[in-house]
Amino acid sequence: MANLSALLEREAGAEIESILSEARERASEIKSQAEEEAESIRAQKERTASSQSEAIKVRGRSSAQLEASSMRLKAQHRAVESVFDQVEQDLRDLTQDGKRYKPVLTSLLEEVVESLGGSDNISKLYINPDDKKHINDAAKKHGLADKLETDETVEGGVKVRSTKASATVENSLFDRLEAAKDDLASEVSKVLFSDGNNGSSDSSSDAEGQ
Repeated sequence: MANLSALLEREAGAEIESILSEARERASEIKSQAEEEAESIRAQKERTASSQSEAIKVRGRSSAQLEASSMRLKAQHRAVESVFDQVEQDLRDLTQDGKRYKPVLTSLLEEVVESLGGSDNISKLYINPDDKKHINDAAKKHGLADKLETDETVEGGVKVRSTKASATVENSLFDRLEAAKDDLASEVSKVLFSDGNNGSSDSSSDAEGQ
């Protein structure tokens, strides 16, 4: 998770700041428009200017706060997606670098073998056709060479069939990324709301006060 956090800070920082800046500017525009609308109505209806314009101001501020909150949520989503996209691309780049990828793939296989209690409990080992050359040594080491088959649906890892329950177990880089998404999303949110966005809590308080 530490590596994902470092990647988050490196790759998504500029995107997050840009999104937050856009949200703040949009919120400011909405508030300005609300103020202008209130001023216009006050000029047109002098007798009821005080009560009507104030009510419109209140509604305008509430609307601005709600939209700003909505934009912050959208900003979070966009930031999370940008991080996921970058991490996934980095993983795909890794699978194309045989020197780096081979030990990773070997480790993924060894984890599955260990989790199933040994290679004797594996009836089939499935690997992407492009990855077969990287797994041959490890397959031989664990006595799985004759059980090795290719499967184009397997990406960035291995899939095995257990002899015990005829169930399949997949262990891949992309599965791990998917499993880490909730934690990663939480980290992005922390970055969003701690990076020059102190106004968010104030806006929430104002909204509650309204």
